[in-house]
Amino acid sequence: MNANATQFLTLVRREILRFVRRPYNTFLPPIITNALYFSVFGVILGSRIGEIAGVSYLQFVLPGLVVLGAISDSFENASFTIFHGRWNDYIQAVLTSPMSNRSMVAAYVSASALRGVVTSLLIVGVGLVFTSVPVANPVYLVSFLLVITTLFGGLGVIGGLWASDFDYLTVMNQFILRPLVFFGAVFYSLEVLPAFWRNVSLLNPMVYMVNGVRYGMIGVTEIDPNTSLAVLTGTTVVVLSIDYVLFKRGYGLAE
Repeated sequence: MNANATQFLTLVRREILRFVRRPYNTFLPPIITNALYFSVFGVILGSRIGEIAGVSYLQFVLPGLVVLGAISDSFENASFTIFHGRWNDYIQAVLTSPMSNRSMVAAYVSASALRGVVTSLLIVGVGLVFTSVPVANPVYLVSFLLVITTLFGGLGVIGGLWASDFDYLTVMNQFILRPLVFFGAVFYSLEVLPAFWRNVSLLNPMVYMVNGVRYGMIGVTEIDPNTSLAVLTGTTVVVLSIDYVLFKRGYGLAE
């Protein structure tokens, strides 16, 4: 194993251990939150709503909740570790190492994407308590989850470099990302919207993510999954390139 691979794996291991060692802070909250979502929206409301697109309401909303948990945790992990490292100056130990900027970005994003994937699996596990969880198109499901978590891990790096205090991180996650997901056709079908609001909803990138994961899980989508996957993959490449440029220039890393 060459030096670059060793350095990359060492940083990835450190970042993974950082969230694995604190399961009550990293994994328990999404389990409890989604158990409440399933209880209220799936069991109580779902029994009155009935089926949507030929599946139960609970199965219809499950992919959206998976997306919500995956992007929230991947973004939070990257943004927090970068900002916390800046705040306490221990990120300098990474910056002064012989690691390349590309390896640094890859390590932070990979660990954050892994946390997002683990969170999505936990949410699916919670969903199994309430309903069956089909996997109609596993290749699409895995592809969308990997792209989405990588994308938001990359966005989290940008957020962590840009934030000047912890409130910035809370605002980005709670008041920007989550509302976009809630208005991303998680709890409803685009078909129930008037034409004008349906067109407005198509401007929300979360719609494409939710529909992509929904297609992978239950085989139902209102948007072509191939187009969605291609656009999201291209966006991810752009975001990772921005991460690399920011690290190379030392944006937010040096006083």
